[in-house]
Amino acid sequence: MAETFVSGVAGRYATALFELARESNSIDTVKAELDRFDALLAESDDLKRLVRSPVFSAEEQEKAVAAILDKAGIGGIAGNFVKTVAANRRLFIIESAIRAFVALVAAHKGEVVADVAVAHPLSDAHAATLKQSLDAMTGKDVQLAVTVDPSLLGGLKVKIGSRVVDASLKTKLNSIRYAMKEVR
Repeated sequence: MAETFVSGVAGRYATALFELARESNSIDTVKAELDRFDALLAESDDLKRLVRSPVFSAEEQEKAVAAILDKAGIGGIAGNFVKTVAANRRLFIIESAIRAFVALVAAHKGEVVADVAVAHPLSDAHAATLKQSLDAMTGKDVQLAVTVDPSLLGGLKVKIGSRVVDASLKTKLNSIRYAMKEVR
């Protein structure tokens, strides 16, 4: 396994979770449940507000998160992890901790994670085509971590490790704007 380093508070939480999941032979289960929680987070502005806002007390966050996890059927190690993060007043790092955990799992499995930002959700066909292209480019099994960022206007940004390909309409328009200023 290639050594993957994650840093900061989120990295420490992710590393502890990964070690626990590995010891209990439940890496895939924990990842699947965290993916479900991450999807809930992406879909709900109220949940994002709960996670990111310092206005809510630890008890309020714990109760709300416990109810959400229960309703979503997320339990076991992943559920306990999210509850622990809330209890420790660190819920604001949950998204970063999930990303770090996914990176650790990918490294463990010999995969590469590509962070993809798109202006609009990708269809399954477009995601498959992008994955095939990135697989061919890297020579590895690439897992897509897709986020929707409407500010991109169109196109996409792909980040694999330290390499970034920015094919967003926003960046292209900014380049044209800069070029037009130079012409004056």
